[in-house]
Amino acid sequence: MQELPEPLDVIAVGAHPDDVEIGCGGTLATLSRQGYRVGIIDLTDGEPTPLSPGPEVRLDEARKAAEILGVHVRETLDLPNRKLFDNYEARVTLAKVFRRYRPKVVIGIADKTPLASPDHWQAMQITDAAIFYSRLTKWDDEFDGLPVHTVSRQLWYPLGLRQMPAPQKAGHFITDISDALETKIRAVEAYETQFPPTKAHVYELLRSQSHYYGAAAGFTAGELIISPTVLGVRDMMASLF
Repeated sequence: MQELPEPLDVIAVGAHPDDVEIGCGGTLATLSRQGYRVGIIDLTDGEPTPLSPGPEVRLDEARKAAEILGVHVRETLDLPNRKLFDNYEARVTLAKVFRRYRPKVVIGIADKTPLASPDHWQAMQITDAAIFYSRLTKWDDEFDGLPVHTVSRQLWYPLGLRQMPAPQKAGHFITDISDALETKIRAVEAYETQFPPTKAHVYELLRSQSHYYGAAAGFTAGELIISPTVLGVRDMMASLF
């Protein structure tokens, strides 16, 4: 059996470099500061895009953003931008990553993003399926002999800046990113080809969204995370205070 790398506590999955930073970058930065090992998996390199000269520049931006957030592992899979589809090959490719890094928690994109890339919706479905595939036994030949791994918790992050889900539904919670908001912004700013000066309003949108979610939970800034299951607490007082 092949030698495996040190496990990750959390993996966040995006369709393109910058998706994770926008959706839950503050949460990942906070987790890293708290001592957890976190990783980002980009399903595609996000290229071509209008203002980027090529994949090597976009990947360098992703590397810089990961360093800013304190991410321990970042990998870009060889799936096609603009032509990303939920198919068997894509599911297995991502499931191999889960089997290799054995995360406790996987965070994926939450929903469609109207007027934005349809890759986001496909990424959500690929991630859901890969979590399931990761734990399936009697299928070793499909996964290069990588050991079976069960992801303990699956979460989602909303991506649309102008389609903000209300944060009051059961299973939704707000992470406190008060001390990591500007780190998140700097990570997004690392994508100079995606957010030139003409798109500087994106940073204010991110700040406004973070302050809105934070205020709903009594924080200065926050990010909305969605659980597909109702969350229970073992120590009510510790959870409340």
